[in-house]
Amino acid sequence: MAQDLYLAIDIGTGSARAALVDFSGRIQAIAAQEYDQIVPQYGWSEQRPLDWWAGVVSSIRQLLAKDPGTAARIAAICACGQMHGTVLLDANGELTRDAVPLWNDKRTAALVKAFEATYQPADYLAQSANPATPAWPGFKLQWLRDEDAAAYDAARAVVMPKDYVNFRLTGEIAMDRTEAACSFLMDPASGAWSPHMCDMLGLDIRKLVAIRQPTDILGAVSKAAAAETGLPVGVPVMIGGGDFPVALLGSGVSRAGLCSDVTGTSAIITVVAEKPLLDPEISNIGTVEGGWGGFVLLESGGDSMRWARRAFHEKALSYEEIVAKAETAPPGSERLFFLPYLTGERFGAHRNSRAQFFGITAEHGMGHLHRAVMEGVAFAVTRQMRIMEQASGRKLERVIASGGGAKTPLWLKIKASAYNIPILVPEEAECGVVGCAAIAAAATGRFAKAEDAAEAFVHYKGETLPDPAWADIYQRMQPVFNRLYQHSQALYDDLDALKA
Repeated sequence: MAQDLYLAIDIGTGSARAALVDFSGRIQAIAAQEYDQIVPQYGWSEQRPLDWWAGVVSSIRQLLAKDPGTAARIAAICACGQMHGTVLLDANGELTRDAVPLWNDKRTAALVKAFEATYQPADYLAQSANPATPAWPGFKLQWLRDEDAAAYDAARAVVMPKDYVNFRLTGEIAMDRTEAACSFLMDPASGAWSPHMCDMLGLDIRKLVAIRQPTDILGAVSKAAAAETGLPVGVPVMIGGGDFPVALLGSGVSRAGLCSDVTGTSAIITVVAEKPLLDPEISNIGTVEGGWGGFVLLESGGDSMRWARRAFHEKALSYEEIVAKAETAPPGSERLFFLPYLTGERFGAHRNSRAQFFGITAEHGMGHLHRAVMEGVAFAVTRQMRIMEQASGRKLERVIASGGGAKTPLWLKIKASAYNIPILVPEEAECGVVGCAAIAAAATGRFAKAEDAAEAFVHYKGETLPDPAWADIYQRMQPVFNRLYQHSQALYDDLDALKA
């Protein structure tokens, strides 16, 4: 029987998923197994790596049960996974801690604050490629060292979620460049672990495992893994990557000049560049193809619309009805601005920022308010895009949009006009699965590079072009939005003081 399928694995925060992808990049079947987050106290978020593995086993067995001949058709396996979950393994490959802090765990906030009080960005940006934030594994390791010394001391390997699954599949341990680049511990110039950053954080560099490329072959399915999953012994397993950079690849964002806009609850804007964009407002991931993705995060992207639906209508209206109301207002919402910082900002000096409407007059109605919310997100993203364009020294050519925000034609047109850049939407929403297949196709020799595979696999629904009249209005409004953003910062601490 011909081997004509790739097995893609995605270890998400809510579930483990497995998918079969054919050699043209089309998804043939997908299965999932849910698991829970553990919240021991406010701000903490943990999961058990054993639950990830159980979810992977269940998902694979669901796929294979549909057709007894499927297992023999799998040519290669590639996994991606939620990033930053910090897994500790001892010398025998056993977990030293049964639950690990996840990407959204905030227990390290005090450690980050202490680090920022001691060091300036100039002391570490060039050695880490990133500003400090509670998400990074470097700070999670500090917490584990201080609060769970037994687990930290016993650890001989620090890995991420998909690395743990790869270990269970093959018995081999490694971390890929995309995960290491977002650890706060990798030197972007050398691509190796940074003694400078480990010394700054007081961490043992010997616990950090080999950094390899996502398209490297890690090993093959072991007898033990085959018995658990039903997979054949010997199927090659790729190193793989973090879910975010793998999804970038699987959406076609794989060369300089391209930008990704993933709008879900938040909005993540990523610009592909040859080097990291060193700026305190910009974070950087390593891309699958060996470059960098400078990214910024707007915490309340799609969540701004969710908030408006709840606050104005107590969820009585559908999103379609809210968009219909927004369409009744003219572009620019009659000079009404919305600053979409409902839950503050992830990076920068003003993480306690607030949302606001500015410019309300008697002429404004509900349609204006809803359109202003959508436009406010576009203005906030445009401000960040311009910072990244300046840092990279290159104008953006195309934006690839995905996530829930990419399903609303009005919002796409508003964004294209505010950015003044055409927007494309991939036909296949499962960009991470497609990215895994592209990695597997390149690693097994069907394509010279992962980006070549992605170019062959990724197709688009069409192009949303900027409306020239809208673009002119938004271009005149953008500087006012930027000044509102800057001037409001003087009041955020005052608001906090009122609460105290």
